[in-house]
Amino acid sequence: MQDIEQVYKEYFETVNKYLFCLTHSNDLSEELTQETFCRAVKKIDSYNGECKMSVWLCQIAKHLYYDYCRKNKEILI
Repeated sequence: MQDIEQVYKEYFETVNKYLFCLTHSNDLSEELTQETFCRAVKKIDSYNGECKMSVWLCQIAKHLYYDYCRKNKEILI
């Protein structure tokens, strides 16, 4: 398994751009990107390698965005 710093450097831009497409907000996309990597560190044992790391991270990001929308009663785009 790659170390988290390498994963962060390699996938930060991908995850952030994905979240920006969902949120249309630089601040929110960066906040959710940070939370995505925090969650990934906690859940790294659940990553089984059946998909690309970028796909796994974007799935985490998507669920965090959905949670954010539910908590803030925003309409999902």
